[in-house]
Amino acid sequence: MRIRLNLLAAALVAAFVAAPGHAAVSEAEAARLGQDLTPMGAERAGNGGAIPDWDGGVSTAPAGFQPGQAHIDPFADDQVQFTIGPDNVNDYAANLSEGQRAMFARYDTFRMNIYPTRRSAAFSQRQYDMARRNATTAQLVADGDGVINAAESIPFPIPQNGYEVIWNHKLKYKGESASRDNNQAPVTARGGYNLAKLREEFYVPYSMEGGNVEDINNVLLYFFQSVDAPPRLAGQLLLVHETLNQQTTPRQAWVYNPGQRRVRRAPNVAYDNPGTAADNLRTNDMTDMLNGALDRFDWELAGKREIYVPYNSYKAHAATAQELIKPGHLDPDYLRYELHRVWVVEATLKPGARHINSRRTYYIDEDSWQILLTDHYDGEGNLWRYSEAPSIQYYDQPLFWTSMENHHDLKNGRYLVQCVDNAESIDFSRQFSLDQFSPQALRTRGVR
Repeated sequence: MRIRLNLLAAALVAAFVAAPGHAAVSEAEAARLGQDLTPMGAERAGNGGAIPDWDGGVSTAPAGFQPGQAHIDPFADDQVQFTIGPDNVNDYAANLSEGQRAMFARYDTFRMNIYPTRRSAAFSQRQYDMARRNATTAQLVADGDGVINAAESIPFPIPQNGYEVIWNHKLKYKGESASRDNNQAPVTARGGYNLAKLREEFYVPYSMEGGNVEDINNVLLYFFQSVDAPPRLAGQLLLVHETLNQQTTPRQAWVYNPGQRRVRRAPNVAYDNPGTAADNLRTNDMTDMLNGALDRFDWELAGKREIYVPYNSYKAHAATAQELIKPGHLDPDYLRYELHRVWVVEATLKPGARHINSRRTYYIDEDSWQILLTDHYDGEGNLWRYSEAPSIQYYDQPLFWTSMENHHDLKNGRYLVQCVDNAESIDFSRQFSLDQFSPQALRTRGVR
């Protein structure tokens, strides 16, 4: 059986931007998938210049790769084509985000090495088949904060509005279950840091073949996190049940505090509350560049742009924290940028809603639906933070996802790097059961 999302008590909204409800596309429109569009909805053709045609991506591992080791760079022989720096940034301004331009303005050491564009993103045939099916069935509900009639793959390969683009990011395939180290370093303006060591596990019923609506129970992802270092935070545990329709059932979260030795509800693990061990450099909804409920913002689709984005970041993926971390930003010699087409979505805070950001601009890769860049604006509308997600094709799955996430505070010169020193820790073969993600199981883990 296929997993079908059939949430109740949800009314479709008819209008395009003011209300995001949108019916599934027609069979004739969906027939473009795998033709002039890729199976995931990107333009198959290149731009006649730097962006090539999509030729299927990279879905097989290079010779010599063994599961469990750092992913081998399939493009290791590529050379830097040119470098963007503070002295020539204006020549490339049309292909940069506001946050990127602000990085050049603040740091005279910041630069972007531009490599040939490699459209490496690829997924399984099952993902392509389910995206094709979802195209004619999936619908938004709950004022855009929920989805029905979709399963396993992205729900809207031919999106009609900003909500649909963001849902494609939220529901893109990241494996059925996995574990990883999410080590993160809050870096001072002078480059100092103490590494926080986090261990994470997740289980994704939405992405699994088989089951039914009772199996999903409106939970698209189960997430567990433990803190191993620094000592003052060691032993803290977090459990999250991420719901599909957060108007029907908001996100549920629990924490275990080793000092109190008890499990308690954690409703603040959401929105703009500070993220774990991030030293106030990341909010909860910045994990995976964006997660959680969409109800506090309006999401407007601003079209597509060609932007230099972190892509095929295998060199950074395999580097150590000591190699990467420098004052102001990561060492540019480890980062790879390529010109790609991205969807641009403007998130604007709704009147009367509360959030530390008045708006955010998201740049979403057309080939994978991964958010690669975010520009964050403060309550007065001034650019505040810049985030980027160096990403790779995990060809052994296959799937395209972040290898790390970097969040820069443009006001105080500090930044946070996530998922560093973890190149050999990602394990997509882990098998979990639902009872491992219960509050009772959290208590058992905490008292060991």
